[in-house]
Amino acid sequence: MKDNPVFIPKLAVVGVGLIGGSLALALKAAKAVGEVIGIGRGLANLEKAIDLGIVDRIEQDPRTGVADADLVFLATPVRSLESVAAVIAPSMKPGAVLTDGGSVKAEVVRAIEPLMPAGVHFVPGHPIAGTEKSGAEAAFATLYQGKRCILTPTEATNSAALDLVKRVWEKAGSEVVLMDVEKHDRILAAISHLPHMVAYSLVNSVGSYDRYPENILDYSAGGFRDFTRIASSDPTMWRDIAMTNREALVEMMENFEACFAELKKDVRDGDGEKLFEFFMRSKKSRDAIL
Repeated sequence: MKDNPVFIPKLAVVGVGLIGGSLALALKAAKAVGEVIGIGRGLANLEKAIDLGIVDRIEQDPRTGVADADLVFLATPVRSLESVAAVIAPSMKPGAVLTDGGSVKAEVVRAIEPLMPAGVHFVPGHPIAGTEKSGAEAAFATLYQGKRCILTPTEATNSAALDLVKRVWEKAGSEVVLMDVEKHDRILAAISHLPHMVAYSLVNSVGSYDRYPENILDYSAGGFRDFTRIASSDPTMWRDIAMTNREALVEMMENFEACFAELKKDVRDGDGEKLFEFFMRSKKSRDAIL
């Protein structure tokens, strides 16, 4: 007789969109979860999550939704994580684990750890996966396959709770990496937050070009569309990320400005040798990622 693979009898997902919904679907596909409770303010989105089989029941009152959950996953915008945790923490049962998917960790950890009642454990996390889509309809079970999930435990993190959350993400298909919170925020500012800022800026820059009467974005081809795809991401989410990871993000933006200024000078000077060297250096770095 095979062992029962379910190790999370009840999972509560606060924010049933791409990130939260995809985790629920991944754990359902792995048969690692029993009941999934979807929690959110938008009834239409919650009902869609029921229809799509993402969750098994829904609650608009977060306190009721988490009351009997063994694991609670916060998948709301970063700046709302503290307020949501403050509401639900007193209602979580002893032994329950709270984790999150926020793209910024230092500020989140500082805010949420002090809110945990005795016997309730917080494990900060961040799955490195996503698309520009949002809402329950955007969720899919394989989002985390072959991706990384960074967990940022602190001295206050319970080891058994950390092991549980690590197992959750491994079941979802992710490689789990443990990392210091500050290192996480600086790395993500470079590889995720900065590219989004650049994409948003590029679309606004090209869209505001007024030398010709028509909108030249109408002429955009594959390269421009591919490069700026992430500028279709949720503005609320990226506003919150920019505001909560300001120091690290500004540092990377200044570094980008220096590189762009170098390229601008080479173009202005018509220095083909320097342009070739600049492009080749970038090509080698990019090719090494693949």
